Amino acid sequence: MNRTILLVDDEPSILELLQFHVEREGFRVLTSQNGENALVRIQEDRPDLIVLDFMLPGVSGLDVLRHIRQAGDIPVIMLTARKEEIDRVLGLELGADDYVTKPFSMRELIARIKALLRRREALVPQPSPEIHREGLVIRPEEHTAALDGTPIHVTLTEFEILSLLMQNPGRVFSRDDLLRIIWGYDFSGDARTINVHIRNLREKLASAGSLIETVRGVGYRFRAHGNPRVEG
Repeated sequence: MNRTILLVDDEPSILELLQFHVEREGFRVLTSQNGENALVRIQEDRPDLIVLDFMLPGVSGLDVLRHIRQAGDIPVIMLTARKEEIDRVLGLELGADDYVTKPFSMRELIARIKALLRRREALVPQPSPEIHREGLVIRPEEHTAALDGTPIHVTLTEFEILSLLMQNPGRVFSRDDLLRIIWGYDFSGDARTINVHIRNLREKLASAGSLIETVRGVGYRFRAHGNPRVEG
């Protein structure tokens, strides 16, 4: 079955161009020119991935993203004409998995769509053990995380980062390592994107956030006091 991509942009010419190129790659495409309609399409059609413009009339792209994250973990790529770092950070903090700054290469956007869908498909349930560490539990086959029995809602990207770190306690991953391993292609954006995802994870993990350690000038690691317990 063809994957369904929802494209949300208030500029008809850009939306038409996006639709042409994405459909040419074999995807089923839905389109929307405003936030209100986008929320309806998401509710009714449950797309596999959303390409979402930052600046939309009425309900903004960030508001749409908030609603998406309250309801689930559909992968989201944000589009923005703004170059200021604060705008990219806002989108990432609210749960965007990736971003592309206008003007952008259509080839790059298609590559990011495919890479994000591959990552999503890699999480199809299959026999795999749970990993336990100091009250923190991840279940790869369910794409879930919990702390002391309480579920933690994480995005696709946050789960992948947490899973990679927990499965390699004590190993330091640079930002470039994480981008290469998780994104799976040559990421042309700012490696500080990882900082935002790590900050989001630490906030969601609350008291267990300290398990993710910063190695100054190098990257991040999961605390290696003993070995993680694997079950299953």
